[in-house]
Amino acid sequence: YLAALPKAPSRLQIDRNPEIATDRRNWVIGQMLDNGYITQAEADHALAQPLREAKEQSSLRVNAAYFAEEVRRYLEGHYGEDILYYGGLSVRTTLDPDLQKVAVDALRDGLLAYERRHDYPGPITTLDSLNGWEKGALIEIAMPAGARAGWLRAVVLNNSAEIGLETGERVTLDNKDWAWMRGKIPPRSVIMVEPRDEGEGEMSYHLRWIPKVQGALVAIDPHTGRILAMQGGWSTAVSSFNRVTQAERQPGSAFKPFVYLSALDKGFTPATLVLDAPLVIDQGPNQKKWRPRNYSGEFYGPTPIRVGVEKSRNLMTVRLADFIGMEAVSETARQFGIAQNMKPFLSYSLGAAETTLLDLTSAYGMLVNGGKEIDPTMIDRIQDRYGKTIFKHDKRMCYGCSDRLSWDPEMPVPEIEDNRRQVADPRRAYQIVSILEGVVQRGTATRLRQLNMPVAGKTGTTNDSRDAWFIGFTPDLVVGVYIGYDEPRTLGDKETGSSVAAPVFLDFMKDATKEVTPTPFRMPRGIRLVQINAENGTRARAGDERTIWEAFLVGNEPEDDVFMLDGEGIRRLPASSLNNSDAYGSPGQSTLTGTGGIY
Repeated sequence: YLAALPKAPSRLQIDRNPEIATDRRNWVIGQMLDNGYITQAEADHALAQPLREAKEQSSLRVNAAYFAEEVRRYLEGHYGEDILYYGGLSVRTTLDPDLQKVAVDALRDGLLAYERRHDYPGPITTLDSLNGWEKGALIEIAMPAGARAGWLRAVVLNNSAEIGLETGERVTLDNKDWAWMRGKIPPRSVIMVEPRDEGEGEMSYHLRWIPKVQGALVAIDPHTGRILAMQGGWSTAVSSFNRVTQAERQPGSAFKPFVYLSALDKGFTPATLVLDAPLVIDQGPNQKKWRPRNYSGEFYGPTPIRVGVEKSRNLMTVRLADFIGMEAVSETARQFGIAQNMKPFLSYSLGAAETTLLDLTSAYGMLVNGGKEIDPTMIDRIQDRYGKTIFKHDKRMCYGCSDRLSWDPEMPVPEIEDNRRQVADPRRAYQIVSILEGVVQRGTATRLRQLNMPVAGKTGTTNDSRDAWFIGFTPDLVVGVYIGYDEPRTLGDKETGSSVAAPVFLDFMKDATKEVTPTPFRMPRGIRLVQINAENGTRARAGDERTIWEAFLVGNEPEDDVFMLDGEGIRRLPASSLNNSDAYGSPGQSTLTGTGGIY
């Protein structure tokens, strides 16, 4: 059949002209017999076979254009264009097809959900007249770049939710969609809809469009750095710019955990109190004074470090960063690969330094894996045309391994060395993980509690809500989500990482973890859990209304007094004094003198 096809490809298509296609195939079989390439028996057997078209296995196709382009760029950069296109390389990537599909759907649904809270961008076009719409007029209209498979063109027929599909059918738009768009789109407007099977043969039709807002999602194995899923935008048909690897944006409060990790390294504990009160930063001669504020605009007085992260308190973070020194924070950011040359400006403690989603998500992966460095990768192995491995991401040596050994139950299990660099004390990394678990349990991401499994993370929102972030993780999977406009502008009043990015993470994790058995976060040696008062960080006592289990380094557990950082520095106070505001002063204004530059 393939030999006959070039003569008239369109005329010999199996689905269009099966009889003609079969006749031409049989003619070729006859020629093979006449020229002695096959026997009569082989010819008779071949002629008796029906001509069937091999259907493409859709399960083998993965919508991972952003991922594939990153791999292509890597190969071209390391091996050159000739080897990439003509070298016969075999590349084994890290992509998980199931997680990739979930990532694409979760991000696209999240972008549409955000725009639905604001305004419909408008129809594709408007017909001059409704006359003849059912006779193919809609088919002639080009679908916008990035339209998803299965979407249909439709025209608004009247002001009663009736629409006409490109197939010529008259149907009714989903009631909620019609209520939302009613008055915004007059009759004759050409829109896009997605049909959904509601069961028992009933179909519903939902309004769809290509969103103007963009975003990205990446999922990484925190133990190996293998990138399991990557979606760098709505679609490469709209923009090939990969917002996972190429977009450098301010992470906002999603950077705060690394400020607090720096503080733990300086001897602070999750229960140390930090005064949440007004601050004025002197930026030097002829510079305006900087007055950071909390998102709520309120002040909360002495507050445990844990609560400062869970509630994302800006004033506590700035006070803490000023006390330990931004040089320490910058070094932490460098060690974790977030930013290599972060300037020592206090505003950077609130996430003003730009980074990529991939770098920040990888840094969170280093927290959950016990402070071990990971090198994010999309490629496991590359082989040349002869099957020789020319690249392998995992370069560890396996002592006692051999492809010539047969398995003996008495043999010891081969040991693979862990040569990853330790970038943080595993005990302090666990303390941050525990605090970030509190963000989900009591803080700015409580909507994630419905996952019913150990999950932690941090929201991030920049000034004027220009960027929304959520980086979250389970013990074995870390996922980063970013949403914002390519040309930075506000996402809208009260739009935050919690309202914009966290729902995308939630949708992804619902599917990604549905077959996963919940396990707690791994606690390293040297940690002791102590029950404390959640409001003031002291040891829990009978009658305390709000208590939690807090992770302390062994030997660093709280006693009968507390430590508090305020405008006068670190002070040790008896627990009884916390009931007397005069003991620690009122949350008045403090003035910090900066080291110059713009904070």
